[in-house]
Amino acid sequence: MSDVPFGFSNRDDDDRKRGDEPGGPESNNPFGVGGPGGGFDPSQLGQMLTSLGQMLSGMGQPGSAQSGPVNYDVAKRLARQQLGASVTPVSAKTASAVADAAHLAELWLDGATTLPAGASKTVAWTANDWIEETLTTWQRLCDPVAQQISGMWTASLPEEAKEFAAPMVGMLGQMGGLAFGSQLGQALGQLAKEVLTSTDIGLPLGPTGTAALLPAAIAEFSAGLEQPESEIMVFLAAREAAHQRLFGHVPWLRQQVLAAVEDYARGIRMDFSALEEAAQGIDPTALTDPGKLEEILSQGAFEPQTTPEQKQALERLETLLALIEGWVEVVVTDAVGDRLPGAGALAETLRRRRATGGPAEQTFATLVGLELRPRKLREAAALWRRLTSDAGVEKRDGVWAHPDLLPDSNDLDSPAGFIDSVIGGGTTAFDDPLAQLAETEAREKAERDKSDEAAERRADNGESGPDLGKDSGTSA
Repeated sequence: MSDVPFGFSNRDDDDRKRGDEPGGPESNNPFGVGGPGGGFDPSQLGQMLTSLGQMLSGMGQPGSAQSGPVNYDVAKRLARQQLGASVTPVSAKTASAVADAAHLAELWLDGATTLPAGASKTVAWTANDWIEETLTTWQRLCDPVAQQISGMWTASLPEEAKEFAAPMVGMLGQMGGLAFGSQLGQALGQLAKEVLTSTDIGLPLGPTGTAALLPAAIAEFSAGLEQPESEIMVFLAAREAAHQRLFGHVPWLRQQVLAAVEDYARGIRMDFSALEEAAQGIDPTALTDPGKLEEILSQGAFEPQTTPEQKQALERLETLLALIEGWVEVVVTDAVGDRLPGAGALAETLRRRRATGGPAEQTFATLVGLELRPRKLREAAALWRRLTSDAGVEKRDGVWAHPDLLPDSNDLDSPAGFIDSVIGGGTTAFDDPLAQLAETEAREKAERDKSDEAAERRADNGESGPDLGKDSGTSA
């Protein structure tokens, strides 16, 4: 599976093998645009057209219309093709085992967190189910990227050039939608075979309130481990349930995570100065000639520019993912640690799976253009552990009451100050506004009642005017 993003790269490109660089010999990025040394390779246009020819023949089929920047019908078809002609349905016995594991996990989690159960149901998905149920969220994540990339083709062109290039731009838009859909389908098809739960990559991909485990992938994952599959099932069910509790009862969290990805996509910028220089002195009508257009494009590289907005969005996303994964790790360890002897080894296996760039992280890099990696997962888990020990479970979970209460990247490196602020009552700064209003009203009512009592005492004693010389709490 390729780890080349759609039309741009991320900050870890230098660590990639040369053969995997955008535009390199093993790249399957349909646009061939990437990081340093990459650039647009017009020679790949013919190869892309050939590879998409089969899909073009099916565009007239029912339900194949493209209404956005990505052809999701193509994506779904290709994803299902990756899985083969048939996918074994989940048996009743397996579904029952998943339900039992989830029920047991929820009981254990009740003693490890103040957040109640967040899933209204737990289901066993096949790989096909995962594709179907998560595609809506992938659409939200991929559309901003595709829109930015497709809009950049014409944003810097002079108006006259846009007019003459309109037919070509329209064709590129359709081809871009097919290309995005093609790569999305290939990546999702591969990922559907490997994900273990609906929150395996740290995002709430499935429907709200639905916890999901994929028994076939769990069985394959368990094959290389020493623990019994039944224990691994309960452990993964606990992780899924903990994620659901967090996303279900922290109302701003789902939106905050997905919005960070969208902010990153909106920050994509590309340098088209090479195109502008190459186009000088060329008759705009030449833009309708694919050969001439290829010649122009070959004279310059289209390299994405990392913007401050992107850097900020990426830091927010990485920190938030680390906080989510760290909290889940601590809560699940407390819930199952004494009950499942292999829980520590399983936690370490999953931590390494994420930290070393497992299949889920690589797929997300391919689809959205950034690595969905909680880089400070160990630091975040250590912070939550210390907070649990020093402040207690209630104050620890209370930090999720408002996004401004969460620790930032610097707090993960040096948590002492943050922990002191929580222990000292720092989490009261952003309490529920409704609760603050109720508290204010109660205090004002108590003051009015006290004033009324003082007035009654003065009336009983034949006094008049404000009680300036007496303490209102002193009996007459």
